[in-house]
Amino acid sequence: MSRFVLERVMRGVVAIAFVVAWVGPSTVAHAQGTKEDYARADGLRERTRDKVFKARVEPTWFAEGNRFWYRNTLPAGAREFIVVDATEGTRLPAFDHVKLADTLTRVTGTMRKPTHLPFDRITFPKPGSIAFEVDGKAWRYDVEADRLEPSEPLGTSPSPDRRTDRRSGEGGGRRGARSARSQDSPDGKWRVELKGPDLRLKEKASGEEFTLSEGGTNENGYEAGVFWSPDSKRLVALRRSKGDERTVHLIESAPKDQLQPKLHSFDYLKPGDKPSVAWPHLFDVATRKEIAVGDDLFKNPWSLDDFHWSRDSSRFTFLYNQRGHQVLRLVSVDAETGATRAIIDEKNETFIDYSQKMFLRYLDETNEILWMSERDGWNHLYLVDALTGQVKNQVTRGEWVVLGIDRVDEEAREVWFRAGGIHSNQDPYFVHYARVNFDGSGLVTLTEGDGTHRVNFSPDRKWLVDIWSRVDLPPVSELRSAKDGKLLLELEKGDWSALLETGWRVPERFVAKGRDGKTEIHGVIFRPSNFDPRRTYPVIEQIYAGPQGAFVPKEFAALHRPQSLAELGFIVVQVDGMGTNWRSKAFHDVCWKNLGDAGFPDRILWMKAAAEKDPALDLSHVGIYGGSAGGQNAMGALLFHPEFYKVAVADCGCHDNRMDKIWWNEAWMGWPIGPEYADQSNVTNANKLRGKLLLFVGELDRNVDPASTMQVVNALIQAKKDFDFVVFPGAGHGAGGSPYGERRQRDFFVRHLLKVEPPDRNGE
Repeated sequence: MSRFVLERVMRGVVAIAFVVAWVGPSTVAHAQGTKEDYARADGLRERTRDKVFKARVEPTWFAEGNRFWYRNTLPAGAREFIVVDATEGTRLPAFDHVKLADTLTRVTGTMRKPTHLPFDRITFPKPGSIAFEVDGKAWRYDVEADRLEPSEPLGTSPSPDRRTDRRSGEGGGRRGARSARSQDSPDGKWRVELKGPDLRLKEKASGEEFTLSEGGTNENGYEAGVFWSPDSKRLVALRRSKGDERTVHLIESAPKDQLQPKLHSFDYLKPGDKPSVAWPHLFDVATRKEIAVGDDLFKNPWSLDDFHWSRDSSRFTFLYNQRGHQVLRLVSVDAETGATRAIIDEKNETFIDYSQKMFLRYLDETNEILWMSERDGWNHLYLVDALTGQVKNQVTRGEWVVLGIDRVDEEAREVWFRAGGIHSNQDPYFVHYARVNFDGSGLVTLTEGDGTHRVNFSPDRKWLVDIWSRVDLPPVSELRSAKDGKLLLELEKGDWSALLETGWRVPERFVAKGRDGKTEIHGVIFRPSNFDPRRTYPVIEQIYAGPQGAFVPKEFAALHRPQSLAELGFIVVQVDGMGTNWRSKAFHDVCWKNLGDAGFPDRILWMKAAAEKDPALDLSHVGIYGGSAGGQNAMGALLFHPEFYKVAVADCGCHDNRMDKIWWNEAWMGWPIGPEYADQSNVTNANKLRGKLLLFVGELDRNVDPASTMQVVNALIQAKKDFDFVVFPGAGHGAGGSPYGERRQRDFFVRHLLKVEPPDRNGE
């Protein structure tokens, strides 16, 4: 076997107790967790597969940009090819499917149906004709003449059509353009070469070399690439300081290629460790001298990056992210003197979300900068004077957030972006697309439907295909104007009738007030397909409270993973509580030095409100499960809220934030390491365990040090607590998501929430 499970049953103070049953009377009076329920859960994926049609419009745009074609998927394996003319507002078959099927049958001698043409892709070599491949042979079909003849393969045939990315633009990158690292000067005269830990300057014409830097060491040496000024007179070289060294060692107990175990080692910094930093050094080419750069504005960096020269070579700038992530500063350095000043000086008393909400774009033609900030309490864009640092104007504003930048059009002075909450009457997590002028005027919301959106722009960005959906609504595809967002043509409405005929249960979106009595908390409820409103069902929460994102599903899917678990006789919920991302800054700040909170006050109130609406939710039997940060959350539920949560499954959890990766934990828990780290640790609080706990860990987890789980296991043993524990030999992060892990998780909830003994796997 490629993977097997090591399970030890020990007793006494060194025991890991394998709990079989939870003593006490059952309040569930009907059959749940039966073999039939397991079979239905196991078969849910197959029953829901390929049951939704007209749900994927993937446009391939013609070169002229006003037309595109797409393939429509229909029931029983049928398909059709559609051409849309955006200018005319028409949607027509790409060709006569019946006529082509008849001609293809006649020419090839093989029967072809017009609804099941044997190709997926077409091209348009010239007006009035299409090309395709059947059984490895290329054909060209003259639509008007109804003539079919062999052709060159599609891969080599010139085609005027063009496929664009559905999100288009710049993909929402956090940062804009920066000066390229290079060894050769822009004028081609000079080359910088790394000699050991130092740099030498070489005149390319003569081959003569000069010493550029001195004092580099193996632990504090220079890097090969440099940032040249546009006039080739100066350059910025990076000298990397040595950080702490921390190595994590893992034992692979059952390798596939040998009998004996293997040792794996890798670098892995943890909170409080010192990271390596690349420091800027400024050199003058003519004198071969370093120009000292004062470091008063960047003494304590987490990182120094985004180096960028001004076009006139008078200065360069770089981004200083201060350790602890409470200062984000754009530093300007005078090229002649090395004097520094802060162009942008972003500060926050809690944290700056640099990993998710960072955007910097230099507009060199106008000496401006586009900058992203939460300074007004919401994530927005600002236009900054690159010379003075003064904010010229706020580009976006309102009680909604910019999710990402798709395109910056400097010529038109426009920003194309994605937003959350821009339609105040919709779920604030729905993704919408918009455009705004640099001066903040002319805001146009390009998408409208009450759902979360994905778009595909035409090559000239005059049109867009908008596909939107919700967990309770299959995709709707529309053609819209990219000028004003006006609906031009409805292309398709997802057909889910076949899915509903299987008994598939539509997920329920639910909203309730959070801990402050005002903020709306959003979640989803999944019920089993045989749900009976006259019965009660234990509730299981799937949790992941990582502050880097929001995690409740918004898009439609024929199968969300919680639905399979619900089939066993549960109601499964997902909730985004306070402390997660993409709402207001205040909403997000709840996580600050407070990851142990995990939004539980909001989650519990949400579930209580849901139970008031639907008494089928049995809140006397509540379980919870999650992986990674969700594993930390799941166990934390039993430690800090045992009055509500009774059963938990924690997979590969980062149970102590001092044991996990440096960047993620310092981003939210802060630096220096404060008492909050220990106070909120599952290890420190292991003695508080109540309820039933199942822990998973993969012995080769490179994401979260497996020792984090082993230390919580040790603490539970020392506290004489009972719990279940599964180690997955040879497995990495997320081992609990394996088929065996999912089965053990299901069985655990069936045994302890339904009070039913799962099927005997060893007796089968």
